Amino acid sequence: MIESWMVIGAVTFLIALGSFFITPRDVKWFALLSRPRWLVFEPLIPFIWTTIFICGAASANIVWQKNPGSLITWIIMGLYLLLEIITVAYIPVMLRFHSLNIGESLGLSGLILSVILTICVLPISWMAALLLIPYLVWSPIGTYTTDELKHLNPEDA
Repeated sequence: MIESWMVIGAVTFLIALGSFFITPRDVKWFALLSRPRWLVFEPLIPFIWTTIFICGAASANIVWQKNPGSLITWIIMGLYLLLEIITVAYIPVMLRFHSLNIGESLGLSGLILSVILTICVLPISWMAALLLIPYLVWSPIGTYTTDELKHLNPEDA
């Protein structure tokens, strides 16, 4: 029998692969942007997001285990799915359109949705809500960084 954590992990992994829908031309545009001097942690960002996705998948699994298959659980799973899609879309969509405004909008959307998701999950499991804290902490940092990039690169906003 396939366990719920296997399905949730596979879906998380498959959606995360969407971040590879970028072209060298798009990467070049982003690489040429001016960055704030305080952005010294940029090489760690892939590891940070990997940790956040693992925490999110663990959170989703806890919620599923509490009441598998119920309508409310399916709705919450849809919120987890939407949050991951928005998060993964940030890089390829921003790079494809060469628009920091799009990136900032996606970042802000992810932040708002993560707050809503955490509020929905908290009555079900405090541990599942706790596992969403890395997203709640990091998402504003990423959104703020994108806003700073906009100020340093107004022609690319």
